Amino acid sequence: MSVPRSVALERTLYTLAAPVLAAAPNLYPDSPVNTVVQLAGAAGVGGCFLAARSDEPGAGRKILRWSPLVLAAAVDVAAKNTPGTGPWYMDVLLAAGWAAAGLLVMPFSRHTRRRHRPALAAPAPVLQLQPAAPAPSPAQPHDGADLLTRQARVLWEQAGMPGRTHIVTATRHPGQRHDMTILLRASETGRPITGLSEEIVAAAFGVATADITLADVPVQPGRQGGPGWMEAHITPDANERRRKAPTTHEWWADQIASGPVPGSKFVKEVRDKERRVTHYIAQVPDEMGEPRVNQHTLAAALKTKYDEGRLFVTVDGSQILVSLWDSSPLAQVFPATRELLTPDKDGRWVTGYLGNGQPARNRVYTDRGAAHGIFVAPSGGGKTQLMGLHVAADALWGAVVMLATEAPDEKTAALGKHTARYGVGALYMLRLLRTMVALMEIRGEMPWEDGQAHEWDPTRPGCPYRMLSAYLDEFLSAARHGDYGAEIMDLAELVSVKGRKYGVGLKVAGQSIYVQDGFTQLLCENLRDNCIPVVLKVAPKKVGEMFKALGIAPEHIPDPLPRSFSPAEKGRIERIMRGEPEPPADSNTGGAGWIVEAKQPEVLRTLFMDFKAGIDGYFPDTIATLTDHEIRELEARDLWFDWTEPPRPGEFGPEPDDEDDDDAPKKGGGKRRGGGKSTARRDAVTSPRQALEAIKNLSRV
Repeated sequence: MSVPRSVALERTLYTLAAPVLAAAPNLYPDSPVNTVVQLAGAAGVGGCFLAARSDEPGAGRKILRWSPLVLAAAVDVAAKNTPGTGPWYMDVLLAAGWAAAGLLVMPFSRHTRRRHRPALAAPAPVLQLQPAAPAPSPAQPHDGADLLTRQARVLWEQAGMPGRTHIVTATRHPGQRHDMTILLRASETGRPITGLSEEIVAAAFGVATADITLADVPVQPGRQGGPGWMEAHITPDANERRRKAPTTHEWWADQIASGPVPGSKFVKEVRDKERRVTHYIAQVPDEMGEPRVNQHTLAAALKTKYDEGRLFVTVDGSQILVSLWDSSPLAQVFPATRELLTPDKDGRWVTGYLGNGQPARNRVYTDRGAAHGIFVAPSGGGKTQLMGLHVAADALWGAVVMLATEAPDEKTAALGKHTARYGVGALYMLRLLRTMVALMEIRGEMPWEDGQAHEWDPTRPGCPYRMLSAYLDEFLSAARHGDYGAEIMDLAELVSVKGRKYGVGLKVAGQSIYVQDGFTQLLCENLRDNCIPVVLKVAPKKVGEMFKALGIAPEHIPDPLPRSFSPAEKGRIERIMRGEPEPPADSNTGGAGWIVEAKQPEVLRTLFMDFKAGIDGYFPDTIATLTDHEIRELEARDLWFDWTEPPRPGEFGPEPDDEDDDDAPKKGGGKRRGGGKSTARRDAVTSPRQALEAIKNLSRV
């Protein structure tokens, strides 16, 4: 087989140039020969780089064409930097290897052609008639399309022209290697594109279905649109980047808007380093109505658990605030201070802090008069702590505070030292309620500075008396008392109805507000409408019933709080394998619960009043008391005395005769349990004046 002249010439040049490459750097280091070889190598490097960057076919052939110059320069540099001919005659071996590469491997000149030349001995082709030129393929019309469009058309034709469509253009996305947008048009003019899906386009281009997005084509100047046109966005590179390193907007759209908060759009992210919380603000379109939030799936998307107490969601119209704390704010301790407990000009003071970090405020009065109060918590839930905060706030505002509890305890006794009156037992509570009812009549007749009698208003000057705030701890236990319970419930209900108009506030604390436990519906409604209830640490099964009794709509009833806000200790599997016991659970939910100021309960953690360190600093130096006029009027009604005394003769009705002990009722009508009330009493007592008349009649011997 004969050898082409170009091949023979190339091999001869390799053989002659090899000794020069080995000898020139050693004999003449500064020779122009070395400079020429190195410049040729630099040109070869540039040619290889341009060939690799080009999108045109034949890049591999171009790189091979330039490689002899690059290798020759490498041999020259190596020979120049080795002493002599180098160890083991390395310069000679490198030059010989370079020549051998050109002799043994197919000479690089052969790679300059796309097809090999026919052999010299091949017979001459026979003259034949040429068939008619084939019709142009619909995938490759002669419209001067660029290389990318032509390549896309080939793939589309191989797929069978899906949907009977034709690729008009293919446009590569900036900075992407495989991402592109193809513009499709129906092959027949006037026919809409039908039967085309993401799966069909993905199969044609060999990508995943999720990497395809189909879109309509609007009419543009100079180009048609409508149902006969369609765009297909092919984005495997962008989707791969989105899966591995998404932006916050992309993460929200993929993880949040598609599930936990459907239809929401990310607005911005705010990091509060000082408080160690990240806020995400999103919005839903107005036409979707109120945002729907699944907090359990949202917690999973944010790599947390709902019962860790780190995630809190606030909905404001169409906006959503998602607050993710580094550690649960409900597990923190917020010390009470005199500054936080001092009411402002509107009678508001800080009770604690909400889960989103906002201060939770309560009030000593409302726009309708004196504020009542409801404190609900089981034993150990922080009820006495909460009551202490309210007592301090009322005292700092200047109110007269009185406290009665059904059973004594250390903290309640400490609070009693800072009140005008404090006592223990159902009898003491009853006497306090009788005094409150009497004060409603007394104050209703006390003239103000203008000489007229008015309903109590803290913003109006000239009031002749102070607000009275009475606290009844363990109220339901006292209301079940066999001798005094019925009257306690009657009077409490009366005070809840009209006390606000005379500056008389009733604060009820207990473990329940259920009607079935003796708490009347009227009393519950009156207190609820004139106060900001606080519910602490309710058992999970009672949450729904508790808030239903408070008048909360079913859609706003919250989920139960976790048993602990401390994260579970890791390593349980290792402890099981070693046979070790589990560490004790940290029950740190005391003071955590809900405050119900509006229609929806908000999670909060109340301030901590340190009873062990002393509570004197939370209270004013002077304890407010009733006016002299009020005390004289109460004494005239035989209601102002030492309420810790045993029942006075005739205080609860005529004393029974010794002969009729068995038949006479005991202390006001015998034993009536469960807060039941007689029909006669409910019909007779309808105003403070009538209540006082009934008390006077009972007090007469």
